[in-house]
Amino acid sequence: MSHSCTHKDFNYRTSFLHPGKALLPSPHVSLPAKNRVFLQGFKLYCHTNTLSPLKTFKGIRSRRYGGCIPSVLHALEREADLDKALSPWVEKLSPKEQTLILKEQRDWNRALSVFKWFKSQRDYIPNVIHCNVLLRILGRAQEWDQLRLFWIEIAKDGVSPTNNTYATLIDVYGKAGLSKESLQWLKHMKTRGIFPDEVTMSTVVHILKEAQKFDLAEKFFDDWCASKMDLEALESVNSNETEMGAKYFLSTELFKAGKLPFSQRFTSKYPDSNSSNEGQLSLSNAEEISTRKPRLTSTFNTLIDLYGKAAKLKDASATFSEMLRSGVMPDLVTFNTMIHICASNGHTLEAEALFDKMEERRISPDVMTFNTFIDMYSKSGDTQKVLDIYRKIKEAGLHPNAVTHRTILHNFSERRLVQEVESMLEEMDRLGIDIDEQSVPVIMKMYIDLGQLNTAKAFLEKFNLSSRVSISSRTYAAIIDALAEMGHWSEAEAIFVGVRGSGNKKDVSEYNVMIKAYGNAKLYDKALSLFEGMKSHGIWPDECTYNSLIQMLSSGDLSDSARETLGKMQEEGFKPQLSTFSSVLASFARTGRAAEAVQIYQEMLRSGVSPNEIVFGALINAYAEAGQVKEALDYIHKMELSGYPANNVVYTSVIKGYSKVGLWREAQELYQKMRDHGDGPDIIASNTMINLYADLGMVHEAKFIFDSLRRSGRADGASFACMMCMYKSMGMLDEAIEVAEEMQESGLLTDCESFNNVMASYAINGQLRECAKLFYRMFSEKILPNKSTFRVIFTVLKKAALPLEAVTQLELAYNDGKPYARQAIAALLYSVMRMHEFALESCEIFMKAEMALDSFAYNVAIYAYGASGQMDKAFSVSMKMQDVGIGPDIVTYINLVICYGKAGLVEGIKRIYSKMKYREIDLNESLFWATVDAYKEAGRKDLAELVNREMKFSFDLEEEEEEEEEEEEEEEEEEEEGSHDEEFYSERDDSESVV
Repeated sequence: MSHSCTHKDFNYRTSFLHPGKALLPSPHVSLPAKNRVFLQGFKLYCHTNTLSPLKTFKGIRSRRYGGCIPSVLHALEREADLDKALSPWVEKLSPKEQTLILKEQRDWNRALSVFKWFKSQRDYIPNVIHCNVLLRILGRAQEWDQLRLFWIEIAKDGVSPTNNTYATLIDVYGKAGLSKESLQWLKHMKTRGIFPDEVTMSTVVHILKEAQKFDLAEKFFDDWCASKMDLEALESVNSNETEMGAKYFLSTELFKAGKLPFSQRFTSKYPDSNSSNEGQLSLSNAEEISTRKPRLTSTFNTLIDLYGKAAKLKDASATFSEMLRSGVMPDLVTFNTMIHICASNGHTLEAEALFDKMEERRISPDVMTFNTFIDMYSKSGDTQKVLDIYRKIKEAGLHPNAVTHRTILHNFSERRLVQEVESMLEEMDRLGIDIDEQSVPVIMKMYIDLGQLNTAKAFLEKFNLSSRVSISSRTYAAIIDALAEMGHWSEAEAIFVGVRGSGNKKDVSEYNVMIKAYGNAKLYDKALSLFEGMKSHGIWPDECTYNSLIQMLSSGDLSDSARETLGKMQEEGFKPQLSTFSSVLASFARTGRAAEAVQIYQEMLRSGVSPNEIVFGALINAYAEAGQVKEALDYIHKMELSGYPANNVVYTSVIKGYSKVGLWREAQELYQKMRDHGDGPDIIASNTMINLYADLGMVHEAKFIFDSLRRSGRADGASFACMMCMYKSMGMLDEAIEVAEEMQESGLLTDCESFNNVMASYAINGQLRECAKLFYRMFSEKILPNKSTFRVIFTVLKKAALPLEAVTQLELAYNDGKPYARQAIAALLYSVMRMHEFALESCEIFMKAEMALDSFAYNVAIYAYGASGQMDKAFSVSMKMQDVGIGPDIVTYINLVICYGKAGLVEGIKRIYSKMKYREIDLNESLFWATVDAYKEAGRKDLAELVNREMKFSFDLEEEEEEEEEEEEEEEEEEEEGSHDEEFYSERDDSESVV
């Protein structure tokens, strides 16, 4: 391959790809041999020294016929009676004109009638070309029974098939999805001693290519070049059709005549009937030709496409080079195929170079060419080039087709370019172009992923109103799936149960994705209900339905339901896969039901499904979690016998089993064994050992492993948490805080549990403000606190010397799930720790809420505003509380007294104190001390001392009264017991006297 070209040295003509380059003065270009294109192992050879003027070809149907043909065709369209339509041309039509008339017939029945009329004329000479035309028409209409009858008829007429006949039959059978049957015609050729010509060979290669039998296609071509025909290799090709019918006659009527005598292979009783047989090659003659080469453009096009689909890029390039070197002119299909191969494999520069070669040869691109470039630039994310090429399609006088719009819409939607998608939709609407149905779920998914559910709904409604076709169930399934992925089960359900157009019945795929939507939302009852109701709607669950439902139930730890569904699946004749058994088994294992997990394991074996290391791992872990180490070790042995060596995962499970039963020496020995072999123990095994040592108070051993993890950079949140818990339980608070601080610095506070552990350490050590800071950090990092978090926060609030009544009130509100309880707790925490800015932010959340608030929320707001010095707002909240009909409680009075003290409003303090003094409100120790502190804050120590004396007397008096009440209650109880004893003895005396 000494002559080649490269895009680098091209003197390109102006095009949409290279708008700034000058036009070549001539399409004939000679380039030096050194110029080639190399990219990622793909070599493109473009020989330019064989250029010749472009030949343009037009299809028969697009020609303007001369002579009598237009009149005949017009008469046939106008007149149903063939005799009337064709009578003016009796004995006036030549065989070629008859051929053209037959080709122009659109209806197979009409074509057959016209042929029979020709055949009924006295001057008609049977013509194999006519037969080929009829065979093609009948094959394309898939009228296999008529084709069979016609084949028998032409055999009776003595018309022998030619290579063109076989090429036609192979082509129509192959395009109907009957690949195996199409290749049977090669056997018939062999019985007649006919060797395939280039057209037939190319047709066979095309059939094998479409069946994705790339190696067989390449072998058939190589055999043909070597003048061989190996039919045994083609036996592996199967059809898409499986049922028996009239189309399967190739082994009956087809071979009834058997092999013709050699003398009759190329002759007929009609001397001129097989004029096209000139040059027809027999098998014996073919063997005399050592090598043969393709000469047709269509053959090279098929071969290039074959190598492209087989991912043999070098072979495709070499074939293109050979085509040019052989003087075979490439056409539009050639360049489109080569450009598609380059674009599909990311060779952008080669694709652009090929486009320029097209222009040099004056081959005008079609819409398919532009679509390939749109797809290529879309995948590379070059939005501007996509839009530029879309504009160039119209500038070239072409019209974008459905593929153009679908490619652009899909790419823009997947990249969430909403504005570009909507601009394209507006243009399509303006031009009256319908949106392709395949684009609907992709556009919907874009809106759904962006959270624009209303826009997605409006788009779907508009499409249903404007589209001339109803959306298929498969498209609805894709839309439901997009909603399911984002957790919008109710919206998915609305589409599923919505009214459809007539004839648009839900199929099983739609049920499958709706079950998935329920599963993602953990609505298992709804999923089961939908599954059980499928058959009543005429829809039978398929294997995907069962697998999806079983996986869903297993992941939700509904092990019994999953097992029951597995049984139904087997009853319906489906064979569960390994993953299906594994999910049910793992579900039982996770829930500690090792015995049931073993039953699934045994059922798996009975079904002929071999377990893998995941199944064994689940069983070993189940026994280890239950502390049944012996059974876990037994399954390790079975695992090794099955060919799966024990790994760190199963060893870690056994260590967990040892730790459950306190066998620390055995665990230590196994851990050391893991350290001595392979990659060493994983983090889970190390953390398990730390936890085991911590539970046993073995501080030195735990610290040794922890320090080893720290040095290697493998310590995770669980490692730090174990050490913190151990230090706290041992009373080593300084060490616990040191670990907590290191954990923060290491960036390991990534989840709620890690925050809880550090906050608990700070709380125990009295570092309450650090707890508040971490709590705020959780919210800022969008980590939701859990019950353990709030337990720590309540501990902090109690340690912060807050009135016990205030903390208890909030704790009750949280446990009852009251609205805004969490925000109120956060506000109080920040306020107590003097983080007033954050406290007021939290207050604003619930104070601006439209729904009614409970007293705890108002109380927190009064406290927060008062603590931050905003007394007016605190008193305003108190007034608002009364306006909505919520009376003050003890916490309200405490917070108001504190605010009055800070504001110096002595009268306000006196008013609340007098209520307590005269028992309008119950005596409360927290309110008493709050009053004392408030007077001191207001500068009235005298009143503070007075209250102190009065209240001490009141509390002492109340204690005496309580003691007296308790004594009276005890005396009453004794008297009641005495009366019961007297009744008992009197009843006994009566009974004795009766005796």
